[in-house]
Amino acid sequence: MTQKYLLPEPLSQLPVAEVVPHRDPMILIDTLIEYGTDTLLTQTCITGQSPYFDATIDAVPNYVGIEYMAQSIAALAGVEAKSRGEAIRVGFLLGSRKLKMHIPHYREGECYRTRVTRLYQEESGLAVFDCQIFHNDTLVAEANVNVFQPQDALAYISESQG
Repeated sequence: MTQKYLLPEPLSQLPVAEVVPHRDPMILIDTLIEYGTDTLLTQTCITGQSPYFDATIDAVPNYVGIEYMAQSIAALAGVEAKSRGEAIRVGFLLGSRKLKMHIPHYREGECYRTRVTRLYQEESGLAVFDCQIFHNDTLVAEANVNVFQPQDALAYISESQG
C-alpha cells in the first residue's frame, strides 16, 4: 500500500524538482503557487541565468512559453502523483492547438504565471490541457496542449522504436 503525501501549505514550499521528471538546468518553472482539482498555477521569473535567456534582447523568446506550459502540466501530474504516494512519471508533449503568443518575449526582471487546466484525459494517458500565461493580470500566451503520459515510459519508447 502506498502512503499518501500531504502537500505543504503554502504550496510554494514544495520544490519544483520534487514533482517534475526534469533536472537543473532544464527546470524552467520556479514556483508552485496554487493547486486545485485538475489545475495548477506556477510562476517563472526571468533572470540573466534563465534557460534560453538571450542577452541580445534581455529576455527569453516567446516560443519558450510552450515549455513553461508543458512543465506546468508535468508539475500538475507530479503533484497529483506525490499526493497519492506514487512515483513521478515521464510524459510527452504531443502538440498544441490554438497557440497564441501575445508578446514577443519574456522580459528580464519580470515574473510570469502559468495556469494549466485539464480539459480531458483518457485512461491511456492521453490528455488535453487549457494553458494560459499571465504577466500580472494580462494574458500573454495561450494554447490547448496535448500530452501523453504512458504507464511505462521505457516500454513505450522501446515499442515506438521497434
